[in-house]
Amino acid sequence: MRKTALYSEDLAPIPPAGRTWTTWNYAALWISMSLCIPTYMLASSLIGGGMSWWQAILTIFLGNTIVLAPMILNGRAGAKYGIPFPVFARASFGVKGANIPAMLRAIVACGWFGIQTWIGGYALYQMLRLWIPSLSTLPAVFPLSWGLATGPAICFILFWLLNMWVVWLGVDSIRRLLVFKAFFLPLAALALLCWALIHVHGGLRQVLALPSHFQDASSFWAFFIPGLTGMVGFWATLSLNIPDFTRYAVSQRAQVKGQAIGLPSSMTLFAFIGVVVTGATTIIYGAPIWDPVVLAGKFDSKLLVSIAMIAVAISTLATNIAANIVSPANDFANLAPSRINFRTGGLITGVVGILIFPWKLVADPGGYIFTWLVGYSSLLGPVGGILIADYYFIRRQQLSVTDLYEPEGIYKYTKGFNGYAIVCLLAGILPNVPGFLATIGVIPPQSMPAWIIHLYNYAWFVGFFVSGIGYCLLMNFKTEVNYVSAD
Repeated sequence: MRKTALYSEDLAPIPPAGRTWTTWNYAALWISMSLCIPTYMLASSLIGGGMSWWQAILTIFLGNTIVLAPMILNGRAGAKYGIPFPVFARASFGVKGANIPAMLRAIVACGWFGIQTWIGGYALYQMLRLWIPSLSTLPAVFPLSWGLATGPAICFILFWLLNMWVVWLGVDSIRRLLVFKAFFLPLAALALLCWALIHVHGGLRQVLALPSHFQDASSFWAFFIPGLTGMVGFWATLSLNIPDFTRYAVSQRAQVKGQAIGLPSSMTLFAFIGVVVTGATTIIYGAPIWDPVVLAGKFDSKLLVSIAMIAVAISTLATNIAANIVSPANDFANLAPSRINFRTGGLITGVVGILIFPWKLVADPGGYIFTWLVGYSSLLGPVGGILIADYYFIRRQQLSVTDLYEPEGIYKYTKGFNGYAIVCLLAGILPNVPGFLATIGVIPPQSMPAWIIHLYNYAWFVGFFVSGIGYCLLMNFKTEVNYVSAD
């Protein structure tokens, strides 16, 4: 293969001899990624929003089963050709247009970086305020509209600087922390579960007896639909860039079976712990505490809280660098390789992560689900629809790998951009814009017909099908026949 400007060793196809990941590698991958604090918060936010335990578990299981479908479908191209996500996207968006879905994915990763950094910084705050009580009574220095107290802000900035320092040093040093996370988080989750069952009179039976707080069916469905969309949106990023992992699969069967075993089961099991513990806090404290860091801060022992918070901070740091820095840093660097290196891309990620105000997104279940999870699913759903429509319905699972790395190949389209893909991307995003603007308070909900505002509750589904179907229709009008090719 000719080494063009679109070729690099990192983006090159993995040869068959280098594809060594088995079914259990993929199952282990999903178990590791599912065991994180945002997964716990995902489940407990549904309880905090008013669901009963079985309604929350069912919502999570359904959401992860649904997102498993595009995960497996997009993963097939990676397993067949050994190519990563940015290269796969060139087939549908063009060799230059592929930067558009890559940037959308990068922005979402920046958001997750901000959320994880806030979690780690707040863990430090919960520990330090026990030893330095004045930290919680510092005078306000930020605008009231920011909703940011001075003590948590200082700890957030310190933890952010620690993340940036690791980025500057390089990511190799984080591998040991990932191993620590793999052992610590399951043990910590089980410890929380034991605490909940011990401190609730009646144990598990009492927790599971807690009823739903919805007064009628209409109020339940009003929360369930966007909740389900949020569950799908939780892994919407990975459903796009899953070829980055499946390119190492020994076979299609390995990636399909491994993901089917690992994703729904591990998410549901860890979510169950979050559901039980959050239900227990409703009984113990009179109100659901859906953030485990806030809950741990209520324990009496200073030493216990300090150990727990340090461990949370370390495991969060490991997850943040591995999952939310490497990918967007490379995406930003890919925009201008001569000007943006990995370090600069990492710093850009860090700055964007602050600008989304992550402390507001996780301040309540509504912000976490309706604003963040549903919001970014409205951007990534259309991309997923286009990728799947192009690979399965337009190209019949046949790609020219050589042309994916050729600036003047069949995926050049018009100056490197496929206008049809861009039009369909916008068509899938636009129906959800009014609902998003109403959700964040930019426009009053009454300013537009209710059915338009309510489309936002189905954001990922609307974007996925509008863009996917539209792309099939437009591409079938093309008169050229050489856009379907195989090596």
